[in-house]
Amino acid sequence: MATMRVHAVQLSVDFAETPADRIERTVRLVRGQAGADLVVLPELWVQGAFGYATFPQDAEPLDGPVVAALSAAARDVGAWLHGGSIAERAEDGRLYNTCVVFSPDGALAATYRKIHLFGFSGGETTVLSAGTDPVTVDIDGVTTGLVTCYDLRFPELFRSLIDKGAGLFLVPAGWPDARVAHWSLLARARAVEDQAFVVGVNGVGAQGRVTLAGRSVIVDPWGAVLAEGGTVEDVLVAELDIASIAKTRADFPVLKDRRLR
Repeated sequence: MATMRVHAVQLSVDFAETPADRIERTVRLVRGQAGADLVVLPELWVQGAFGYATFPQDAEPLDGPVVAALSAAARDVGAWLHGGSIAERAEDGRLYNTCVVFSPDGALAATYRKIHLFGFSGGETTVLSAGTDPVTVDIDGVTTGLVTCYDLRFPELFRSLIDKGAGLFLVPAGWPDARVAHWSLLARARAVEDQAFVVGVNGVGAQGRVTLAGRSVIVDPWGAVLAEGGTVEDVLVAELDIASIAKTRADFPVLKDRRLR
C-alpha cells in the first residue's frame, strides 16, 4: 500500500446523550466514511471514559451487540475499522478497557486490553483489570501498534511495539481538557522518537465534571502534524505516505543507536 487514507472520527461522547442513541449515531457515522482505508473511533465512546461507575452493569463480551454493530458497519463501508474501545466483560467476569479492530469484511481482526489504567487509586482502576500484552495488527501490510489514552505516557510500551515492527500507532482516547497540552506534546513525541505515524483520536463533550479535550491529531514519522481537530465533533482526514516510515528511519537511523533493551 503506497498510501493509507485515515478518517479519525472525533466523536461527541457527552453524558447528555444516551449510550443507545450514541451507538446508533456512531454506526451511522462510520457507514458514512466512504473512501476511507481506515476509520478510527475514540476510547470508551459508548459509556464515556469517565463513566466508569456504569461499566459493571453495561460491560459486554466480545460477541455482544456493540461489537456486532461495529462489525456490520466495517463491512458496509468496506474499510478497516478501529472501533475505539469498549468495556469488555471477559469469560472469567473481569472487566477490561478493550480496543476492537475489524477488517473490511467485518471480521474481528485484533483486540487489545489497555495495559495502563488511569486513576491512580480511583477511576478505571476501581472497576477494570489491566491488560498484560502489547498487540500489533497488520493493516494492509502496515504493522500497527494498538495503544489507548493513558498508554501515551509510557514510551516503553511504544518501544516494545516498535520491536514488533510497528510503523503506525492508533491511539483512541478520552483525554480531558485540563491536560490537553500533554496530549498534543506526547502524540508528537511518540511519533518523533519512534519514527512512526501516530493517529490520536480523542472525544469531545461533557462527562460529569470533566470536559473532553478533542484536539485529535495525526502526526507523521518526522513529527509533522498532518491534521488536527478542534473542540467539536469532527472527522479528520489524512493520507499517510507509508513509504515515509522506512525512508525516515533510513535517512535518520536513530533507532539503530538504541542501547538499553
